[in-house]
Amino acid sequence: MSSLRPLAATASTARRRTLTLATSLVLSAGLALTGCGSVTTTASESSASTATSATETAPTSTGDATTTTQTISETAVATEAFLATLSEEQRAAVLYDYDDETRTTSWSNFPVTFVERAGLNLTDLTEEQQTAALAVLESLLSDEAYQTVTAIMGGDEYLHQYSSSTEESLGQYYIAFFGDPSDTDAFEVQFGGHHLGINATLDGATNEITFAPTHLGVQPAVYTDADGNEVQPFEGIYTDAFAFFDSLTAEQQATLTSGDVSSCAPGDTCDFATGAGLSGADLTDEQKQLLLELVANWAGMADAESAASTLAQIEATLDDTVVAWSGETTYDMSTGDGISFSISGPDVYVSFQAQNGSAGADVEGVSTSGWGHVHTIHRDPGNDYAGSVTQQAATSGPGGGGGSGLTMPSGDAGTPPDGTAPPSN
Repeated sequence: MSSLRPLAATASTARRRTLTLATSLVLSAGLALTGCGSVTTTASESSASTATSATETAPTSTGDATTTTQTISETAVATEAFLATLSEEQRAAVLYDYDDETRTTSWSNFPVTFVERAGLNLTDLTEEQQTAALAVLESLLSDEAYQTVTAIMGGDEYLHQYSSSTEESLGQYYIAFFGDPSDTDAFEVQFGGHHLGINATLDGATNEITFAPTHLGVQPAVYTDADGNEVQPFEGIYTDAFAFFDSLTAEQQATLTSGDVSSCAPGDTCDFATGAGLSGADLTDEQKQLLLELVANWAGMADAESAASTLAQIEATLDDTVVAWSGETTYDMSTGDGISFSISGPDVYVSFQAQNGSAGADVEGVSTSGWGHVHTIHRDPGNDYAGSVTQQAATSGPGGGGGSGLTMPSGDAGTPPDGTAPPSN
């Protein structure tokens, strides 16, 4: 058994699968996507693009997929390669039927000590197996999304090493597969822990990839990895969020900030109420593009063709989508308690919630609350899990379930809806 080494990601100006390809794929309103903001920065401002794995040897890039077909094929091949490293017992633990209810009950934004995850814990795998598992993610995700994911994981490892938290699940991540990996039929890759929950459905029959539902979280906002690189997992998301906010007129901003920021938790059903806020119908074409680029941080995590297809569907109903915002109005993490916003429409739901509490994961001089502790949820009101299963309540613990509708209770990120505090983070 090997422990999971800290993960990190450095700034990159080049991606294996950039969204710029989507400029050649016309959305229904003629919007062209130029991609999301950069994910992380380094202390040395190196221009090299790297992403280290959880093992001694980082996974080698499996390809340069820019199409949905390529991504599905490469991910299926990488999954089979990972499965080949496992024992029969391990294979039985990581493989589920495609429509198994566990798909909907084993993901959460609570620690794995509260809601049991499906599949195998990476810390129980050999270094060879860990490398093969992360190669699956590398095949599935764009370079930028992969860097975000590894930076999130690195943040948990950083908290495990340096914070006051005693939460045993920090740094533990699980991988599971629903359905047989194939480039002709549907299967799902599920990967996550406390600050991460990816549910990616890849369907070779329809040539579609969906990341609904997915949970991305961050704590802390910025940390220094073992190589001295400064890592900021949500830099791209924050940059895109404020690019949209700053594009608005004063009147639009007033409408936006007077709205109702909603939240819909993993492990729970949701009515996806839009509430009050700024309507997509009141945005200019340029503002709509900036909003889509923000949404792409969740909905467009794979190749450019998949991203363009998903965003085209979202764009088609953008006039009926409502955006609400609360918290700070300037991107300055040295002041205030961060931001929260929601984007709710017929074909997209994103909730970004600043957690005004460290949940016991305190590090002197490091932001582990507010700006530095964020939970986000991305869902598709009409197509969660590619429409193949129905969301069920979490298997154990609060898990965001019980009808609370909360990503995490504001004020104490570690307190579940029933008021019983978890061990920490």
